[in-house]
Amino acid sequence: MLSFRHELFMEVARLLSFTKASQTLFISQSALSKHVKTLEFFYKIALFERHGNTISLTRAGQILYGKLLEAGALQNELHQELQLVNENFQPPTTLAIGASTTITLYVLPPVLSAYLRKHPAIQINVLNRNSDNIQKALLEHEIDVGIVESLTRVTTLTYVPFMTDEVLAVCSRKSPLRERTLTVQDLPAIPLALRESGSGTLAVVEKALGRKGIRLSDLRILIRLGGTEALKNFVLADTCLAFMPKRAIVRELAVGDLVEVPIRDLTVQRTFHFIQRKGTENNRLVNEFIRFTQRHYSPVE
Repeated sequence: MLSFRHELFMEVARLLSFTKASQTLFISQSALSKHVKTLEFFYKIALFERHGNTISLTRAGQILYGKLLEAGALQNELHQELQLVNENFQPPTTLAIGASTTITLYVLPPVLSAYLRKHPAIQINVLNRNSDNIQKALLEHEIDVGIVESLTRVTTLTYVPFMTDEVLAVCSRKSPLRERTLTVQDLPAIPLALRESGSGTLAVVEKALGRKGIRLSDLRILIRLGGTEALKNFVLADTCLAFMPKRAIVRELAVGDLVEVPIRDLTVQRTFHFIQRKGTENNRLVNEFIRFTQRHYSPVE
């Protein structure tokens, strides 16, 4: 079993911040510092270098962090194998999931509620970032599994299809665009609000437009916003056009606050994927979560 102090050290090392780690761990910063100093006294070497308001891992800290990640993975494997031979063994287990904004806000909540009712001993941590950063978080062992839009694939990750989603061109009810049907050639003259770089929504829109000979640099982009909700709220207040996931705007379309603007000969769809680090495909906890989530949505997909 990893010691309490080692688990505290791992969180500081992951975030490279005592302040952020103290917040996620619900422990005072002074107490956290004392535990790390105790580890440094035990190993007779500094584990962190202080640079004013920032910190970094020393060489010793890097070695310790790497070995603790390996030990944590072995501990999880041990618990999973023991549960196979003894169903009464229910150790406290944490599952770290990373998901893009659309998935986190509009797909995962009902799944997670049902999953936790079935597995009350499991604690779930959800990391909400854009798809590009979820892949990075998985590679850096911050999460156990990710759910992202289709991206340029990383060779050290495996990808399992989950569900498809449509991305619609929409405007607010007060926009003059609400009564128009556009062509792709109209788009360079239309004021647009888009997601930030690294967003899976932006990537799939860029790819679809590229097939029609339109580059992002050809467009009249008024603003880029980080996050689906930020983009939605801006469009509701403005008269511009935006590309948004259908799952994120079901209510707004139903009540008429947002209106779909048809674009002839342009369909924007994306596929969400579960992603795992290669070599961890047999992780029983992760695979069970993936199967549970797929079953939850299979009747409607």
